[in-house]
Amino acid sequence: MQPEYIVPGIFSGIDDLVALQTTRRGGLSPAPFESLNLGRNTGDSTENVRANTDVLCRAVQIAPERIVCSDQVHGTSVLHARQPGFYPGYDALVTANSNIFLCIFTADCYPVLLFDPENLAVAAVHAGWKGTAGGIVAKTIDLMQLQFHSNPGDLLAWIGTGISQPAYEVDMSVAEQFPSAHRMPSDPEKKKALLDLCGANRTQLLDAGVPARQIESSPFCAAGDSDLFYSYRRDAGRTGRMGSIIGLRPR
Repeated sequence: MQPEYIVPGIFSGIDDLVALQTTRRGGLSPAPFESLNLGRNTGDSTENVRANTDVLCRAVQIAPERIVCSDQVHGTSVLHARQPGFYPGYDALVTANSNIFLCIFTADCYPVLLFDPENLAVAAVHAGWKGTAGGIVAKTIDLMQLQFHSNPGDLLAWIGTGISQPAYEVDMSVAEQFPSAHRMPSDPEKKKALLDLCGANRTQLLDAGVPARQIESSPFCAAGDSDLFYSYRRDAGRTGRMGSIIGLRPR
């Protein structure tokens, strides 16, 4: 089968840039991971995950051994990646090296991909509620400024598919860590609220200096669009992971 993935419009037409988010379609894994599961710690077999990764890499013409990834711990640590490989303990990755492809995995949390066209630097951010509350997008941009002299006004940003506000009910103790604009009470008696993680990450991008016209958001919902995406919450934890990848091919 041919793997199916989304190429953000904000990055279209940029020479040598690979930027995408996978769907769940076009892989080899059986249910409940059907079918393009890229997550290691899901209960799916290592062989299936490796085969799915290989299928995807062939489709987008990159080498699997050039990928950078982490186990993602819902923190705010950002890695400046200079070589491909697996680096535990990070939830965001940045690089200005070509032929390195940053990859983060999600199944409700939001992927945020960034590209600096002036300094040819890229970033991939895993933004769940904890990372978003901790300002992980802002910290990633800070590191891009420090390491690559990136100007936030030049950045192109894509907020990929995660769980949308109507599907994301959380305890009020979680919701109150976010500005009121990004939370909506859903059940006052049970102290629950609906949280807008996409909007919260968009606000962080804007506050960091990324122009609104240079930010694009996925129109999908991981929980609602079950034929296209995995959702940890919808599937009670028994599910796969999408991958979001960004990097520059060598010129």
